[in-house]
Amino acid sequence: MPDCFFVTFVFCPFARVKAGEPAKGRISCSISRARVKGYKYYYMKLAQRLNTIAEPQTIKMAKMSRELKAKGLDVVDLSLGEPDFATPAHISLAAVAAIDEGYTKYPPVAGFPELRKAICEKFKRDNNLEYTPEQVLVSTGAKQSLANVILCLVEEGDEVVIPTPYWVTYSDLVRLAGGTPVFVRGGIENDFKITPEQLEAAITPNTRLFIFSSPCNPTGSVYNKEELKGLADVFLRHPQVTVLSDEIYEYINFIGKHESIAQFEGMQERTVIVNGMSKGYAMTGWRLGYIAGAKELITACEKLQSQFTSGANSITQRAAITALLSDNGPSMEMQKAYEVRRDFVLEKLNAIPGMKLNNPQGAFYVFPDVSAFFGMSDGETTINNAQDMSIYLLHKGLVTTVQGDAFGDGNCIRLSYATSMENLEKAVQRMKDTLGLLQPVAQLQ
Repeated sequence: MPDCFFVTFVFCPFARVKAGEPAKGRISCSISRARVKGYKYYYMKLAQRLNTIAEPQTIKMAKMSRELKAKGLDVVDLSLGEPDFATPAHISLAAVAAIDEGYTKYPPVAGFPELRKAICEKFKRDNNLEYTPEQVLVSTGAKQSLANVILCLVEEGDEVVIPTPYWVTYSDLVRLAGGTPVFVRGGIENDFKITPEQLEAAITPNTRLFIFSSPCNPTGSVYNKEELKGLADVFLRHPQVTVLSDEIYEYINFIGKHESIAQFEGMQERTVIVNGMSKGYAMTGWRLGYIAGAKELITACEKLQSQFTSGANSITQRAAITALLSDNGPSMEMQKAYEVRRDFVLEKLNAIPGMKLNNPQGAFYVFPDVSAFFGMSDGETTINNAQDMSIYLLHKGLVTTVQGDAFGDGNCIRLSYATSMENLEKAVQRMKDTLGLLQPVAQLQ
């Protein structure tokens, strides 16, 4: 008999009791039978807060893709938003130098002072925003940066306004903090962006936070300066609302200068900017994000982070200093390549009858409306929703996408073009051929 095994029951009749004592019932727990001195059985009960979150669909679809690839199938994976470029060589060399120089000890929780200073210089150079190092916190990826802010600001009963479509993690982090997401629809007819009137209608006395990204994941939409000013004017009428501006795709922008909502009078002190190294510098695996905002909030986030992960990886931090203070040429070259790929994908997908697309101005995604295919079938599979479409394209066309429901729009699917032109050519042709098999169900009867 093994030393330990786990079984999950809906009703658990066992409890942590000493031999001879009666056991009390438990609901939804896992039981471990183990040789623990003084105990016959013990149980593990998972926290109910886990029921407020789910595995991101992006990760789920990527897993399904890997499973098919493991079976020898030639799957083109367009599900994950990860640059296919290598990290620029001068950044990698800076990491090697950091190891040689002995930067292998615990770093400060908030980040090395030199890195926080470099981030401030970046904000001044690229965004004309003034911050001090005390207003900057470095974390293990932008996802942790978001979690820090949400957990420090949102409590039970608080409302958080999130324009849809949105990145999958926003709403789950809000629920994990005890808050209630309030979704505001940004439809394809408005380039997936919301208006000041929609924002005003969504804010209540319970609203504590507004979360959005520009450039946007999953749509590639970019708010211009005039549009951001319209939203800023609304926030100025509601002093209880903090803005969490996710600007991780800042350097993948096809319309020129990136605009931040923090630039407007009265907005910098109430805006928390989230950014990081993963997208613009092709450093996803290095895991480094950062926030800039009011000193009081940054101090609170540092306190929280000190009990979770402490400081971000020391080698990554030293490499990030080099990345931020060096010439941005490699990032701009990547941007140009993404724009070429975007134009190719848009041309090919727009040629497929039934596809409806906006013209994404940033990031590396397209988010087509595929609702015209709902109710159609190839004789074996009927497409009723976006989830059916993503599964159909994966199994029939060997192309991995992500259903739009995960991002708050059930009419769409997300494709990432952060892959080679060879893969994109193969993927769009497969999509054209596979979707060409679909017909209205009535015609098949």
